[in-house]
Amino acid sequence: MQHSWQRYADEHIRTVDTMSAVLLFAMFLFGSELNVPRGPGPDAVAPTIALATVSCAALFWQRSRPRAVVAVTAVAAAGAAALGCLLTPLMLGPLMLALYRLAVLTRRRTARRYFLASVVLLVTTATLVDPVHHPWPFKTVGPAAWLLLPVVAGNALRLRDAYLEAVQARAEYAERSREEEARHRVAEERMRIARELHDVVAHHLALAHAQAGTAAHLARTHPDHVQKILTELAGTTSSALREMKGTVGLLRRADDPGAPLAPSPGLAQLAELTGAFATAGLAVTVTTEGERRPLSAGVDLTAYRIVQEALTNVSKHATTGSAQVRLRYSHDRLTVTVSDDGPGAATVPAPPPGQGFGLIGMRERARSVGGALRAGHRVGGGFEVTTELPLYPSALEPEERTP
Repeated sequence: MQHSWQRYADEHIRTVDTMSAVLLFAMFLFGSELNVPRGPGPDAVAPTIALATVSCAALFWQRSRPRAVVAVTAVAAAGAAALGCLLTPLMLGPLMLALYRLAVLTRRRTARRYFLASVVLLVTTATLVDPVHHPWPFKTVGPAAWLLLPVVAGNALRLRDAYLEAVQARAEYAERSREEEARHRVAEERMRIARELHDVVAHHLALAHAQAGTAAHLARTHPDHVQKILTELAGTTSSALREMKGTVGLLRRADDPGAPLAPSPGLAQLAELTGAFATAGLAVTVTTEGERRPLSAGVDLTAYRIVQEALTNVSKHATTGSAQVRLRYSHDRLTVTVSDDGPGAATVPAPPPGQGFGLIGMRERARSVGGALRAGHRVGGGFEVTTELPLYPSALEPEERTP
């Protein structure tokens, strides 16, 4: 019921203001006839009607000019008090409505000032100019109490509306934050899948290309070796298809978006990786320094993918048949270095616009697990990629964890 009336009042403002003005006009006239028991009443009908008309007509501007309406209704109420009318809520109705609207539309300080000014005007007028000589409580305490009520109610409504607006603003901000976080997560997932696809496709295609070229060359000189290389080529393409299927399959897992990649290789498969490059004509030497430590799944996958991408770059760009992979374990990090001895200028040529995402992807991978990556030409020739990956406490042996 309250919501229906509020909706009607918001949709029919002019009608509500007209009804209020008419009702208060009747109340003003009826209140002018009231008086204390056995006391003389005012004898000024025409001026009272004129004051009621001016006071109620001013209410049509209570929403657009609330300060002026308070001033007009306060002067009209003071005029009625000077005529000897008793200042009851019936007489003060237009002024009370004007003060209520002022408290709703303006700051609390403004409403307080106009309230005090109205009380001073009415009390002073009723005390100094009172032809009927009403008792002093009716001229002082009564008007002040009645005028205080609309000011308090208006301030309460304004504060409630401000609170509801603040709650709505916070809800909208939270909704926008959730949408932005969702978009950010989608972008991160797209970047992660793009890196996986790039690593899988670039590595296996480069390896398959090298194996096919070797098979074509040996077909003329050593045809007995071609069958073995073609078998390795079939294994390379099958591995590429499996990894691409596992990576793209993430896009279809609506019920489990956080599932790990399938398969999820790591440094344990490093021998298989170097063996595949060996069939393509790239001899890879792997050395390990320090005591091996268990790696978290993310760091293990990152280290493997960086070695894979770096060796793929060597196979594609470097005019050399060998590469070195060095794994150095320390207390809190793993350092992976991939280097070759080819000519420095020919190792990684300047990529054309829109290409050359290998190094970018490796850096993004290293940063995603809290590591860092450096890549550049070596002084004596060749190219070197070095990455440092953290060994998180959760990946350490229980007896090695810091208490």
